[in-house]
Amino acid sequence: MYAAARRVCQVFAVGLYRVRYTGRENIPAEGGVLVVANHQSHFDPPLVGMGCRREMNYLARESLFAIGPLRWIMNLFDAIPIKRDGLGLEGIKETLRRLKRGEMVLMFPEGTRTWDGQLGPFRPGFTTLALRSGACILPVGIEGAYQVWPRWRRFPDLVGRIHVHYGPVIPSEEIRSYAQRERELVEEVRNRVRACLSVLRQHPNFAHLPPP
Repeated sequence: MYAAARRVCQVFAVGLYRVRYTGRENIPAEGGVLVVANHQSHFDPPLVGMGCRREMNYLARESLFAIGPLRWIMNLFDAIPIKRDGLGLEGIKETLRRLKRGEMVLMFPEGTRTWDGQLGPFRPGFTTLALRSGACILPVGIEGAYQVWPRWRRFPDLVGRIHVHYGPVIPSEEIRSYAQRERELVEEVRNRVRACLSVLRQHPNFAHLPPP
């Protein structure tokens, strides 16, 4: 079901938004991976997942599981429920379990969609998951999704261009070197995501945007 849903999403994404992926060679073929991306729109989770050959684990607000059709979708993709103000204890435990099992988990450390298309500050805490699980961190940049569906608009445009770039991973050995300097690790990961956005903004479609 996951593979079929991914294929359907890919057809729509390429047809409507000419989605383009770069840096896919940086995606680890195995092992636990904490995927960290900027957050531009509701499209972001499937956009990041569609570019990976491996299955992606998603986090979803606990309140979404109370809505019939959405609950079915969340359960279909085995999403991890999180509280609105953070992962919550159960969410943390389940995320750690999946990372330790060698799975991929996607997170948006900004905590919310951008208001202006720019990269916001990262909330601390996500790095603890990488430190405790031994997973590497894969930085990802998404560009164009804000222009297609900004958070203040109820419905998305049906045309546009969206690009996604996967940056080089931060290996677990390097992550452990920040064990006593977690705030520095948060900023380092943010800088890696910013570097991904810089790569995307070199493309003519996004060259008019300011530096991330």
